[in-house]
Amino acid sequence: MSAVLEVSSPLRFEVPPELEAGDPAETRWFGRDDVRLMVAYRHDGRLVHSRFYELPRFLVPGDLLVINTSRTLPASLPATLEGETLELHLSTHLPDGRWLVELRRPQDRGSIPFLEARAGQRIRLPASGTARLLAPFDPRDGSSGRPPGTRLWIAEIHLPEDLLSYLGRHGQPIRYGHALRAWPLSSYQTVYAVEPGSAEMPSAGRAFTPELITRLMAEGVGIAPIVLHTGVSSQEEGERPYPEFYRVPATTARLVNAVRAWGGRVVAVGTTVVRALESASNETGVVSAAEDWTDLVVTPERGVRAVDGLLTGWHASKTSHLLLLEAVAGRALVEASYRAALRERNLWHEFGDLHLILP
Repeated sequence: MSAVLEVSSPLRFEVPPELEAGDPAETRWFGRDDVRLMVAYRHDGRLVHSRFYELPRFLVPGDLLVINTSRTLPASLPATLEGETLELHLSTHLPDGRWLVELRRPQDRGSIPFLEARAGQRIRLPASGTARLLAPFDPRDGSSGRPPGTRLWIAEIHLPEDLLSYLGRHGQPIRYGHALRAWPLSSYQTVYAVEPGSAEMPSAGRAFTPELITRLMAEGVGIAPIVLHTGVSSQEEGERPYPEFYRVPATTARLVNAVRAWGGRVVAVGTTVVRALESASNETGVVSAAEDWTDLVVTPERGVRAVDGLLTGWHASKTSHLLLLEAVAGRALVEASYRAALRERNLWHEFGDLHLILP
């Protein structure tokens, strides 16, 4: 299958099926940190191929890693709509108490979007739980010809007990077709996740281990937390990121500002961290403590103000994540990185390899 990139915006390319990671690194190698790491340098376009456990050699004392400590929910529930067996994915708990949800039709492996739902329909969930579809949610920017609101819905959810207890009894991690089998929820958690709320794992941080974090701190690399609860990642062409809840603590804001003031580097661990820090920054890049919902879309035209580098996975073709990467790295370096990732057989998705962009 072709692995040729097309030059357009956002970046377009084709990932052969064998490059879709279907199982966690610790089942393929020795540990989470055995995944591959490609380091891309913005100042000279250099690409370095390594392993994630060698991350400390690419950072220097005084660098600051900002991590997302959101914990993944078992957000996929078995559902029944007019006699048809479906999956209901809880994406985002909205400020007014309603939910943004996605309905999917199970397949032999994974699932596909269920596009036939209608407003007002009531969905049966386990143990007498219900979901009522209120209105379609349209995250598109107008570039797609598909009628809006066919995939994502705003819904009322009624459960017989509190959310976390209910999901613990009846939910499963959201799983897509590339996953070889149903992995336990622990496979979808970062080692530093503490606050439940994400529909899917902020996967850029999955390869960290307690031992690697200890090494980084011992070598003078700082680590600071934010929270951003991620929605479902099954975005399609033309879809913008959904509104998401985030929190930047005052201590993290002060650390980011201090590191940048003395000429250090702030490296975001994941696009979720970029979105949170940029949402909490002003036009000069000064970050303030913040707790809010963000609909910010980071693009090359907008640029980044509060981060200097980014650790991230390999993203799907034509999605908005690639525009965020361009904002950090520039189009030429993103293209070169993705060409090299395909050529070197890097692996995609939450269990895949990683990409570190540095100044």
